[in-house]
Amino acid sequence: MEKAKVYFTKVITPENVIKMYETLGIELPGKIAIKLHSGEKGNQNYLRPEFVKQIIEHVNGTVVECNTAYEGERNSTPKHKKLLEEHGWNQYFDVDLMDAEGPDKVLKIENGKILKENYVGKNIDHYDSMLVLSHFKGHPMGGYGGALKQLSIGCASSEGKSWIHSAGRSKDQTKIWGDLPEQDKFLESMADAASSVHNLFKGRIAYINIMKNLSVDCDCCAVAEDPCMKDIGILASLDPIAIDQACIDLVYHSDDPGRDHFIERVERQHGIHTIEAAAELGFGTREYELINID
Repeated sequence: MEKAKVYFTKVITPENVIKMYETLGIELPGKIAIKLHSGEKGNQNYLRPEFVKQIIEHVNGTVVECNTAYEGERNSTPKHKKLLEEHGWNQYFDVDLMDAEGPDKVLKIENGKILKENYVGKNIDHYDSMLVLSHFKGHPMGGYGGALKQLSIGCASSEGKSWIHSAGRSKDQTKIWGDLPEQDKFLESMADAASSVHNLFKGRIAYINIMKNLSVDCDCCAVAEDPCMKDIGILASLDPIAIDQACIDLVYHSDDPGRDHFIERVERQHGIHTIEAAAELGFGTREYELINID
């Protein structure tokens, strides 16, 4: 497989998000889903709607989310819709909670390491293409969160999230948390699920990772650590594996004093294994060319 192209700029502005998208040279067709993280109630690090407003308007996209599978303000449709309004997403955009009503859409995973099917919000069928707009940061379970997590956990329905977290043992969120699988099986399940969504939109999907507010905790945490590293930049690619690998490499090569704390979180959860497993599935590559954009 040829090296993937990953574009990078250090300057984080709404205008540069558009510039990085345009640098990809892709015109996403039809109705465009914008998959992003809208933030748990109480979280201080998620990217605000004002920051992503320009890119969403530029492509005329619809913000899409799915319900969670853990306690909080996003694990049921009524609560989640209320929080989306509180966070201001409805003020600017059309917002689609893709699993607000069932049944889920089932995506087959022919060569999955752990999972043979993935359960996503059925409204994903309403879209012709997808822009995955990821806030790159740490994660208490996955080690880090980027494009692959947005494809997998992010697009999964509430039951689909349980299915991934339990490595295909249960879709019931009330039963999974006391009996979690071996960590690598969870990470491989994320890679399996990510492959199914990428392949669903193959040739009609693009990725932007924004390395800002670099906390070791995810935007899904109501109580999250403040950022431990300075902002790094914006990356864009058509390859979800390459873009996550490039972000990880930028952290490792950083001389920021908070680097070791961030890496400790990634390594403690064996976060790189999601990228390894995804590469073995063949829907992208870890080999990339990092192209600086002024």
